[in-house]
Amino acid sequence: MTKKIKARSYADSSSWFRDHGFDILEAPATSNRIFLKKYNVSAAIEQAPDGTAKIFAYPGYLVGNEISKLVDKGYQKFLKTSKLEMPATADHLKAMHDFSEELKEGIGATSLYNESMGTVSESYQYDRVKDRDKSEADRPRRPWQAKEKKNPA
Repeated sequence: MTKKIKARSYADSSSWFRDHGFDILEAPATSNRIFLKKYNVSAAIEQAPDGTAKIFAYPGYLVGNEISKLVDKGYQKFLKTSKLEMPATADHLKAMHDFSEELKEGIGATSLYNESMGTVSESYQYDRVKDRDKSEADRPRRPWQAKEKKNPA
């Protein structure tokens, strides 16, 4: 049996985050948008037209003063900023997962089963999947597609 989740208003969400240990920073030059920080992870929420809170900037681990994006390359997850890409550790992923779950609870969003099992990346870049959306002629040749060279006898 599913449980109905009630979306919180922007004001209720803001006070919920304050009460639950989040650092809150008002977004400069905009109203009804705040940045949240906890566990060295940050995200932003804003007021939706219906008065509820919605996610504006998805959670990312803070690297320096920049919110990183989580990129999955199949064999490893990476934290990527405009200047740096570094492997994500288990501590990074746990912090992002915990933050994301609390963020959803704070705004009254649905927590999906597959997302609750682990950290969801913003981008997936598996090497065997990369460029598959291109036409066959435009795709780069894969190592297993290379023609064998004949040995002159």
